[in-house]
Amino acid sequence: MSRIGNKSIPIPGGTTVTVDGNTVTAKGQHGSLQVEVNDTVSVTVEDNRIIVRSVTGLKEHKNFHGLYRSLVNNIVVGVTEGFTRKLELVGVGYRASVAGGDVVLEVGYSNSKKLPIPRGVKATADKPTELTLWGIDKQQVGQFAAHIREIRPPEPYKGKGIRYAGETVRRKAGKAGAIGSGG
Repeated sequence: MSRIGNKSIPIPGGTTVTVDGNTVTAKGQHGSLQVEVNDTVSVTVEDNRIIVRSVTGLKEHKNFHGLYRSLVNNIVVGVTEGFTRKLELVGVGYRASVAGGDVVLEVGYSNSKKLPIPRGVKATADKPTELTLWGIDKQQVGQFAAHIREIRPPEPYKGKGIRYAGETVRRKAGKAGAIGSGG
């Protein structure tokens, strides 16, 4: 049995969860989300809690138990609180801004990079070097944050680039002056 899959999911006040066949739908103060679950797990709502159970004892079916419990938990948390991802821009002249429906990044290229903000995600530039993304779909927020980070990932020598807030970048030593090289 999955340790994560065995945990029940509490349903916060103001949130309704319905199970219709293989579709689990959560509605809360921030919106509505749904997830399709596999036939190998059963989802039930009992006493203001969501319980995910594995239907069969087969090993390949037990693998889905914790996965679908996490996906159902993510939609419940998303419609009640939402998910936030913060990005930091480190480097001289690196800055981010939100203009219209685009995130505008100036990260050392000759032209600024404009990325359209996906529907369901809100972006704010708290400071020129900080960008905050918020949305109810954890996968969508994380994917957009990864897409922004991939424009200029942090490099290991000077640490410049776009990184997640709190991310540590392992620094490498640069070239030491080669003494006695016969160059």
